[in-house]
Amino acid sequence: MADIYREKVIKVRVTDEEYVALKQRSAKPRLAEWMRETCLDTNGQRKSRSQPRSSADPALLRQLAGIGNNLNQIARRVNSGQWGPLERVHV
Repeated sequence: MADIYREKVIKVRVTDEEYVALKQRSAKPRLAEWMRETCLDTNGQRKSRSQPRSSADPALLRQLAGIGNNLNQIARRVNSGQWGPLERVHV
């Protein structure tokens, strides 16, 4: 079965009290997942995640993402030809 790609966004405004009530009713850690299952009435037929959620520290993952972003920017700049040979060696 092909992976499901969600591209549409639905914004719903709620009060603080309504938000708390939705979070209390949700049996899932992610409110959007619970709302899809509840509103679309999939009766448990929804395909589970192909990859389990990481148990790594979120702060560590953000730092790694930032490092990867910096590395991509450097690689793009080096490969663009904007720098001379000495600048490339220095970087």
